[in-house]
Amino acid sequence: MLVDPPPPPVRSGFAQVRDGAQLYWRTIGTGGPALVCCNGVGVSTFFFKYVVEHFRDRHQVLVWDYRGHGRSSMPPGDPSSADLSIERSAEDLHVVLSSAGITGPLVLLGHSMGCQVLFEYTHRYPSQVVALVPLFGTAGRPLDTFLGLPHARKAFDVLHRIAGWGGRNGARVLLPLYASPVAFAVGSAIGFVDRHYAERADIARYLEHLGHMDPQVFLRMVSLIADHDATPYLSTLEQPALVFAGERDLFTPLHLSQAIARELPQAELMILADATHAAIVEYPDTINLRIERFLREHGLHDG
Repeated sequence: MLVDPPPPPVRSGFAQVRDGAQLYWRTIGTGGPALVCCNGVGVSTFFFKYVVEHFRDRHQVLVWDYRGHGRSSMPPGDPSSADLSIERSAEDLHVVLSSAGITGPLVLLGHSMGCQVLFEYTHRYPSQVVALVPLFGTAGRPLDTFLGLPHARKAFDVLHRIAGWGGRNGARVLLPLYASPVAFAVGSAIGFVDRHYAERADIARYLEHLGHMDPQVFLRMVSLIADHDATPYLSTLEQPALVFAGERDLFTPLHLSQAIARELPQAELMILADATHAAIVEYPDTINLRIERFLREHGLHDG
């Protein structure tokens, strides 16, 4: 009689950092190297669900939440002036990994802002990391190229100052669409998501999470990631890398991923035709199979 294998083990907890913040983490599966997933701003662990489902039988997969995201606690003090920088997130990840008992080797995956986090972490802790998978992100200063608008950064800075005058309520006034029934249509129109490929439920979870976030956390984090730039040290990151790019990604245009692939010493570039910034939930099978092949080619995946 055939006996079904036991389900992959699941562990979860909270890592406490020195300033008192509690950061949620969860691991699924066993085996190495561990796949460590770093979210984009405003996103929780659910955006990596297809990665988790695909790899949990042969790898330990870790997902976690930044400060003020998902199940993690709010940053201490006033969120409008909190340290929500990429550097802070990289150090938070170091504490999360320690709390989860993961010391390496690590394969770091990052979506959107998570690409900046994985570059910063690898720059600080290169001996722990054996491979990089940046997905639909940039090496830095994402507002400089946002939607291809030359003045996107200046426009955001103005809106951020206006939001600061009204505190939490003022910030929420600037984000009226994310809890609206038309949000999915708006996201399709501006190129965040392709309504023909993305499951509406996946985008609905993102919008629901964003709607429950303190908008001051979101705006503060965006303002800080807009200043971070890993480009000066990309050429020193010698780990093999698989860079994903979306042909129709307006948030982080294709040429940014091409620049990353040129700068990293051991990078491959995977371009998905018609893919948007949300391609991680639009083309999960294609992405997972390509990551699996990449890991196998570098001796990091069995089976």
